[in-house]
Amino acid sequence: MTSTTLFSDLVLPAATWYEKYDLSSTDMHPFIHAFSPAIKPPWQTRTDFDLFGALAEKFSEYARTHLGVRKDLVASPLQHDTADVMSTPHGIVPEDTPLVPGVTMAKLIVVERDYPNLFEQWKSLGPLAAKLGMTTKAITYHPDQEIEQLKHKNGTVRSGPYAGSVRLDTDERVCELILAFSGTSNGRLAVQGFRELEKRTGQRIAQLAEDHEGTRITFQDVQVQPRSVITSPEWSGSEHGGRRYTAFAINVEHLKPWHTLTGRQHFYLDHDWMSELGESLPVFRPPLDMHRLFDSDKVGTTRQAGGPGSAGQTEVTVRYLTPHSKWSIHSEYQDNLFMLSLSRGGPTIWMSPQDAAKIGVRDNEWIESYNRNGVVVARAIVSHRMPEGTVYMYHAKDRTVDVPIAETSGQRGGIHNSLTRILLKPSHLIGGYAQLAWAFNYLGPTGNQRDEITSIRRRNQEVEY
Repeated sequence: MTSTTLFSDLVLPAATWYEKYDLSSTDMHPFIHAFSPAIKPPWQTRTDFDLFGALAEKFSEYARTHLGVRKDLVASPLQHDTADVMSTPHGIVPEDTPLVPGVTMAKLIVVERDYPNLFEQWKSLGPLAAKLGMTTKAITYHPDQEIEQLKHKNGTVRSGPYAGSVRLDTDERVCELILAFSGTSNGRLAVQGFRELEKRTGQRIAQLAEDHEGTRITFQDVQVQPRSVITSPEWSGSEHGGRRYTAFAINVEHLKPWHTLTGRQHFYLDHDWMSELGESLPVFRPPLDMHRLFDSDKVGTTRQAGGPGSAGQTEVTVRYLTPHSKWSIHSEYQDNLFMLSLSRGGPTIWMSPQDAAKIGVRDNEWIESYNRNGVVVARAIVSHRMPEGTVYMYHAKDRTVDVPIAETSGQRGGIHNSLTRILLKPSHLIGGYAQLAWAFNYLGPTGNQRDEITSIRRRNQEVEY
């Protein structure tokens, strides 16, 4: 149960990491971990793999009657590390430029959706992996040998429109595919990628992975123990010789160009939009003036609250930030004593002693924070480490533990994002020019939605849940 499911009409009971097969790896550490079930998913729970498969199967069944095969028009962004990035020469955007797909706007691609065979596609490897290969950072890998090996290891589809393709109908088979297709777990592909990179750079780089050219990390290997990854051009760091990951090590030590217009790390951005915004060079941008934009109170303002349950209480207006959680550990998947000692168990907001004194709040007392976006109920952490006029609410605290009803709204107070709103900055949407490329959930806007203000007051300490 998370804050997402609290808003849901239908909840599919999912298994935990101790009840399924899966893989875990992050750029935070150089190891690949395996999930192996200690028990089968209990009661009505199912693994996410099984849940998605069941949905795909039922969807395909209904699609035979209601959808059939259809054509879909898809907008595809001008991708980084492709010829698309030269669609705007010299960064010049003429006035009244017409919309031309693939030049002054996203590409428009017609895609065939074979809805009745969606489930069959979902549980088998498609033909494009062999036909086109796999491209990452402009390097195309050809997994022809891996596909043949997977046909023997996973088996092939026996009948239907995709007969002969690699079977991906179990979570374990999919894990094998992922490990076979990545240069970080398949030394042959890592070396193949580096040799392609050598042709472009004129530099000797493949030795970073040649010691592991015959290494193939399998799912069984990572089930025995976590395995250290192989150095691969998919990343800019080097683990060669047992060193730890350092970003841009290959660029610095082996003269691989950066993925920029100049091939170097550079500061000047000569795109028309950047010049118009005065941001061709790094420049300080003060926080947005919410007082002028939305007629909000100025930061530091104190006044008497007049809302429900708060009449006569003093409230203060402060900047509201939601930094990355300080008590989360990547791929730890457990609550240990160290992590628990850093958390008070429920939602908290860090504030300075000066701001706390303005509203008569002591450490660990309940406060209520609200703005035009929503309301949060939390305990105050009063710390001298916080500057006056700014509060923190660390992200990823679900509203499932110790969350009382808000006096402001009469509903159970929200989460860290209840007070934020996404604000898009035009320069973040530049595409078709060198490294200034945009793609959904990949090269996207930064977290400027955290540039918010909020009003905070001490609330009634007799909370109701």
